[in-house]
Amino acid sequence: MTKGRGCILIQLCNILYAPRIELQPRSSTMERNPKYNKCFAIFEQYQKSRLQFVQAVASLASSPQNTESLQSAGVVSLLKPLMLDVVPSIQQTAALALGRLAEQSPVLAEAVVEENILSDLIRSHMGEQNRFYKKTAAFVLRAVAKHSAELAQAVVSCGAVAPLVLCMEELDIGVKEAAAWALSCIARHSESLAHLVVDAGAVPLLLLCLREPEVTLKRIAAATLSDISKHTPELAQALVDHCAITHLSPLILHKDIKLKRQVFSALSQISKHSVDLAEMVVMAEVFPAALACLRDPDEHVRRNVTTLMREVAKHSSELSQVIVNCGGLAAVIDSLVHCRGNERLPGIMMLGYVAAHSENLAMAVILSKGVPQLALCLTEEREDHIIAATAWSLGQIGCHTSEHAKTVVLSNVLPKLLELYMDTSSSEDLKEKCKQALKSIVQYCTHLTALEPLLYSAPKNILKHVLCQFSKVLPYDSKARRHFVTNGGLKRVQEIKTEPGSPMEEYINNINGCFSEDIVRFYTPDYVSVLLEKMEDPNLSCTHNE
Repeated sequence: MTKGRGCILIQLCNILYAPRIELQPRSSTMERNPKYNKCFAIFEQYQKSRLQFVQAVASLASSPQNTESLQSAGVVSLLKPLMLDVVPSIQQTAALALGRLAEQSPVLAEAVVEENILSDLIRSHMGEQNRFYKKTAAFVLRAVAKHSAELAQAVVSCGAVAPLVLCMEELDIGVKEAAAWALSCIARHSESLAHLVVDAGAVPLLLLCLREPEVTLKRIAAATLSDISKHTPELAQALVDHCAITHLSPLILHKDIKLKRQVFSALSQISKHSVDLAEMVVMAEVFPAALACLRDPDEHVRRNVTTLMREVAKHSSELSQVIVNCGGLAAVIDSLVHCRGNERLPGIMMLGYVAAHSENLAMAVILSKGVPQLALCLTEEREDHIIAATAWSLGQIGCHTSEHAKTVVLSNVLPKLLELYMDTSSSEDLKEKCKQALKSIVQYCTHLTALEPLLYSAPKNILKHVLCQFSKVLPYDSKARRHFVTNGGLKRVQEIKTEPGSPMEEYINNINGCFSEDIVRFYTPDYVSVLLEKMEDPNLSCTHNE
């Protein structure tokens, strides 16, 4: 706070504590009385000073840098009595100042709750006030509720939900927007809070807002529906029972970017809970129309579209097939080329979900050139959670047949997966995803050339799966056996130390059984030393006379 503003605030605080006196109407006789005029001017100045005070605080509260200074001055306590001022403009401006303060800082939001200001706000007949007061009151409730579930519960405990729902029936668009936004901030925190909003009858009114011509109201209503439906299948079903999908689906091609973001988000939240809900979204003919939005200039729209496809595809092979049939795979893989970071994440996961359902769907991902793009994501991305999702998707593609596994290993992802697994800086989740992907791919891989590098660098828990594959394939592939010897694979196997009776020892014995005893002995690490010892043994030497 600047020095000048601080002085003004202190002076206005002093004026504020002057006793409040109701002014009586002036008669013509009184108006001619100089003493009365002087006295009346004092009270007019008092009213003017109150108004100046709340206006000054509201102005200062709009800047975050002033928050700490206003808090230290005890501004919440000073504004509390002005919330019930007899002058409507003072009352509304005081509420506006409190809303701005609560929005800037969770500490000040808690102070608003502790001062019982919310109760005063509701008790002042919020539903019967003018539209300006209703809008401002809803703003205060939103500013408090947005910070945490505890503060949102405090708003609910003051009885705010019913008045907010009542405000949704107002003709004024600004009041509807403010009320819907406040309900959104309440519902987003937890299932119980969202249930309170639904039980208060907010859903039908929110759906009516989607039919209003004002785009901002549509946005807020769609966002609130998304916040409600995200928690549980029951809440999502409550929206569907009121035909929420029917109201939302026509808006996916709306020209407004921010509205499309919220619409796709709401449809995603509904779809994620169950097969039935996802099928209802598909039946609303959202696809393939939604695919056009994968080329939208807004990255949030693109990401929300891909998220919707992921939430639909994850439930069943039939729903995944719907995505494939409408060209969803090619569209998502193409979008991965043009984006980076978190925008890639839902698309990467969608490919994994589709591939996980069946061999045919995994092959569809392969034929759509999904594996090279995932391999690129594996090397380009830097965030562990994105890399982990990529590793998981590659594992889902390669875990069906030897043909699937061969396609994956030919993209040269095994060394990278192993590197990430052994990197001490990798997160535990990333290590686990890489380990599972390696196991899944290796168990079906018959392309032994791609597995040979793992013989030298893989730890024992991965190496045993590699040896298992060699022990399965080598007995039936003479060309692979020859390549295995000439490339040093057999020599490397002899160098591996195992515990007696372990699975690894069994796999090595099976591998050695594919070759003659002389070849195996030749590649044994101490074989040269044995030969030299035999040469130096006089009992084995031959004399010239003989």
